[in-house]
Amino acid sequence: MSTGINVKNLYTGWVLFLAVIHGVSAQELEPRAYSNAPVGLNFAVMGSQYSQGGLIFDPAVPITDASSSIDVIVLGYLRTLDVAGLSAKAGVVLPYANLFADGLVSGEYRSREVTGRVDPVFYFNINFYGAPAVNLKEFMLYRQDTIAGFTLKVTPPLGDYEKDKIINIGTNRWSFKPELGVSKAVNRWVFEAAAAVTYYTKNNEYNINQTRRQAAVYSMQGHVTYSFKNKIWLSYGVTYYTGGETSVDGSVKSSLQNNSRTGLTIAIPVNKYHSIKILTSTGVSTRTGTDYDSIAAFWQYRWGAGL
Repeated sequence: MSTGINVKNLYTGWVLFLAVIHGVSAQELEPRAYSNAPVGLNFAVMGSQYSQGGLIFDPAVPITDASSSIDVIVLGYLRTLDVAGLSAKAGVVLPYANLFADGLVSGEYRSREVTGRVDPVFYFNINFYGAPAVNLKEFMLYRQDTIAGFTLKVTPPLGDYEKDKIINIGTNRWSFKPELGVSKAVNRWVFEAAAAVTYYTKNNEYNINQTRRQAAVYSMQGHVTYSFKNKIWLSYGVTYYTGGETSVDGSVKSSLQNNSRTGLTIAIPVNKYHSIKILTSTGVSTRTGTDYDSIAAFWQYRWGAGL
């Protein structure tokens, strides 16, 4: 007997909501990232997230006793695709945020409040095993067993950035995050694991005219998801990330990250077009500046593919 799961009711809310928070923190938890859906399905996402704690945008900023709070409003769009017979997804995320942060810079208290555009995120995912491209009729007969896939997130420097400020909403640099992931369904349970590396280009306008570089950040995450008979699903996840040491004009800063986070996500379908997703996360073990708590709520509308 197959251990796969009939997922015709599970792709409600599967869309990668946490890609929208990538511009805020590249290390958020992302359950149900590797799943199948009918080709030609469109997702529109709108929501908000509140986070409070350490420096959320850039934990490597040279500020001691730092704290920050941020409200993010998010708009996003994603579409499912057929790429050479394989299921794929592509989308874009547009975040807008209000940030307040304070701390000590060279022993002097500083604070900053700023509102503006966060760097957008462009997202592409392809499942190269276990999730063929299917139409809606074929998808109703599809049963997930094991899925393996590849994801790439690209973040261009289009957010608001002031070169004479140490703390900014935008980053004034590109980032690229390739990831490999696998998802295994057993009855109503789905087990997921993924490994990624985030690469950064240099920022030539850090603190007016300095050059700031950051080494790659390596991350792993795992999730356990349970789907209830009423189509609600609940997921628990953990992530660990390390690396990201920074330098300014060649001088290495003590900013090596070695952190972990955990979180819960619940997806609640309203009807076949609308769903709601609520998520929380918190730091577990923190070496550099990302010990923050976060709560978010998103609304999703889907259409197309013959729904």
